[in-house]
Parts: sequence; structure tokens; C-alpha cells
Amino acid sequence: MLVKAELARQISAFIAARNMTQADAAKLLGIDQPKISALMKGKLTGFSLERMFRYLNTLGNDIEITVKPKSSNDGRISVVC
Repeated sequence: MLVKAELARQISAFIAARNMTQADAAKLLGIDQPKISALMKGKLTGFSLERMFRYLNTLGNDIEITVKPKSSNDGRISVVC
């Protein structure tokens, strides 16, 4: 869920940075406006990671997934975007 939340934050930030309306973003991403609204509000049920990756690609971003040994044993998960 943490990864999905960060991806949703990134998608929202890119939409806002481009001064797009939710309707414009929905048209570009091929979904309806209520789904954009849900995504921007963090209501992520029904949004897979793959789907969110596709949205970020469509918005002009590359996705890079890195797996590396943990630098500490604190048990926390970190997401870098």
C-alpha cells in the first residue's frame, strides 16, 4: 500500500505541475474523471501497480525498480521516486 500511495502522490503531482484538470488527465490516461478524483484522494482500491506505472509512463515518466540489501535492520520499507 505504501508503494501505491507514493505512486498516486507522484501521479497527482505531475497532473498538478501541468495545470491539468481532472477531466484532461482522465482523457489522457484513458479513464473517467471520477477515477482520477479517487486516485488523487488516495482511494486506491482497483488501481494495480501496473496500471499506475502505465499512468506515469503516459505522463512522460520512466519507472525504475531497484532491489538492494537493506542498509539497516529497522524493518521499515522505503520508496524512492
